[in-house]
Amino acid sequence: MVGNACRAAIISDRRITGLSAEVIAELVSELGPVFVDRLLATLVHLRHATTHDVLACWFGVDRSTITRAIGEVRPLLAERGCTVSPGVRLRTLAEVVDHLGASGKTGIVDGTEIRVRRPAAGRKDRDTFISGKSKQNAVKSMVVTDGDGRVLFCSPARPGSCADITHARQLGLLKLLADGPAVEILADAGYQGLGAQTGGRVVTPPHRKFKKNAPDWYEEVYERQRKAHSSRRIRVEHGIAHLKNWRALTRHLGRREHMSHTVQAVAGLLSHQQTADLTSARQR
Repeated sequence: MVGNACRAAIISDRRITGLSAEVIAELVSELGPVFVDRLLATLVHLRHATTHDVLACWFGVDRSTITRAIGEVRPLLAERGCTVSPGVRLRTLAEVVDHLGASGKTGIVDGTEIRVRRPAAGRKDRDTFISGKSKQNAVKSMVVTDGDGRVLFCSPARPGSCADITHARQLGLLKLLADGPAVEILADAGYQGLGAQTGGRVVTPPHRKFKKNAPDWYEEVYERQRKAHSSRRIRVEHGIAHLKNWRALTRHLGRREHMSHTVQAVAGLLSHQQTADLTSARQR
């Protein structure tokens, strides 16, 4: 495929792949040297949504080779889970809850939507992809970060009409929190109701007790509480923003059935890079 000079240029420039040379080296050691060029092609595709035709010209191979390479590497990246420290990865929501309980850290949860192509006419579940919030065809994933905004979990994608709280219940978050360790999970108003069902483990913005003619003192208290909660929860938005920097998650133009592997692969890559950056900062 590409020559050594071109391969070195791709690896050395973080703008091309979104990952540092050190993280790419770790990925290569896991996947094996035979995967180097296939891994680089997949990273460029995920980072910039580069078409298979362009990648085929760049790497000097047939388009079908690129398609096959991305199809092989993307599931392998998705299976790796999210890196929280060197050698430690979280692959399931249950592992995330156990990790938060053992470390005493606060988790933050939120849903994110990714635009997708409109399903073909006549498809039975066509309407399920229409998001009630954005009024566009989309899929939705649930993201969990720690208090610093580091990605700990990203769920498989669901059609965009699924409500955040319904998605959380389908993933088993309610049972994991009710039966698991005592952890604090911050969430937005879309998850209101989970707090009472999990013994207060899910913390959502305060309810408005007065919808009309609220006293001045109440408005002041309510705004103070709402802003305090928002300032703690905002970190998950930063984590999601980093995910959306990978153009494959800004708008997915490929097949919808590949979306789950794509979003989980990007989440795992981002968490690995975040952990590497945090480790490097601590060493300095």
